[in-house]
This record gives sequence, structure tokens and C-alpha cells, in this order.
Amino acid sequence: MHLKTMKCNPFCLIASLEDPDMFNRPEQRTSFEDLFHAFDRNVTFQYFKSFRRVRINFTNALAAAEARAKLHKSDFNGREVRLYFAQSVHIGSPHLEPPKPDKQFLLSPPPSPPVGWEQSKDATPVINYDLLCAIARLGPGEKYELQPGTPTTPSVVVHVCENDQEISGNEEDMDGGRRPRPKIIQTRRPEYTPSVMQ
Repeated sequence: MHLKTMKCNPFCLIASLEDPDMFNRPEQRTSFEDLFHAFDRNVTFQYFKSFRRVRINFTNALAAAEARAKLHKSDFNGREVRLYFAQSVHIGSPHLEPPKPDKQFLLSPPPSPPVGWEQSKDATPVINYDLLCAIARLGPGEKYELQPGTPTTPSVVVHVCENDQEISGNEEDMDGGRRPRPKIIQTRRPEYTPSVMQ
């Protein structure tokens, strides 16, 4: 919300009162109001106890100006009364404006995309023909080393499985039981050398 202008309201004064008892005692309120009734008989008052302020609404701007000139920094029950013209704030529109749609499309679930947004076209998939050729050359039971080993890292080796038809035909042996699973060999950890860690 953008504040456009701030103007003084010539019909309204704000009284700053330091005496908290004035807000609780009706007889002190009456004597305070009588000070301003001398300038305007139709003056009204609004008390804001938590702010220790009183809004004084006049029907005539000249009466408000005269009251401020004569009563500003005057004494009331041993305390100083300060009077100020109230400021009216003018906002550009009386209605609440919607937020600017800068990043609304990032919300979940997203609303409509911003103006000018276009969906990116999917790129054609990248096919690695060298990899496909290497996989096609592999035969059942063969090994293929993807990453050669170094003194500090193990090698990465792919073992190609046997043919599916041979496995399904020999799934059960002569006794009617299942074939035992082959034992998985753990990859050996490289030897520790202190020079590598330094």
C-alpha cells in the first residue's frame, strides 16, 4: 500500500496528556472538555487511554486554530497539555489492491503464468552410440571394466548375466528344488597409505 499524501486536518486537534487519572475520572474529563466548549459548543471528544491521547473534533477550523493557539502547552491539573493538528492520511485507492504479480507463478499450486511466459520445448534426447555399441558387444558371462582401478580407488566392473532362456530352463535342478544363488563377492578395499591422506 503506497501512502500518497499526509495533510493536516484543520478541524481536529490531538491532545497529549501525561495524567493517566484524567481518563478514569469523569469530573476531570468534564473540566477538560469545558476548556474546549468555550471555543465551539458542538465539539466532540474521543479518548485513547492506552496512548494517553484525546482527539478533539471541531465543527469550525477557526475555532480549532484558536483553541490550539490559546491552550497549547497550558497547564491542566498540574500537567502540561500539548495540542497538535491531526494528520489525515490519503491513500491512493480506498480499496485494497492485489499484490503485484512479480513472482506469483512460483507459488504452489501456481496460478496463471505471467504475461509473455512460454513453455520451453523439450530438447531431443542425447544418445551415446559408443555406450550402446559397447553394451551390444558384451556377451553372457563376460566382464567389462568401466573404471580402471587406481592405488586409492577400486575399479568398476560390469558382469553380464547369463542368457534368460538358459536360466529359466535350469531354474530347478533334478531334485525339484531351487538352484542356490551365486555368492556375491565383496569389492576389496584399497590398501591404506599414509602419504595419500597428507
